[in-house]
Amino acid sequence: MSDSNGTTAAETDTTTTDTTAVETLQQGLVGQLMAVIGAPDDKDVARAADDIVQQLDARLRAAGSAAA
Repeated sequence: MSDSNGTTAAETDTTTTDTTAVETLQQGLVGQLMAVIGAPDDKDVARAADDIVQQLDARLRAAGSAAA
């Protein structure tokens, strides 16, 4: 079944899931950046922040490709 825009329920669920995942990563990134500010010399904190940046970048690139 599709809505008036031709979007199916499955597509809406996927979009909602992707949006929630991006928002979760963004919130995690803020937390990690605060941790980096608090412990600028801690390599483990820096690696954790970098991991989130990489995940967020991949997710946003995939969303951009899907939209194109």
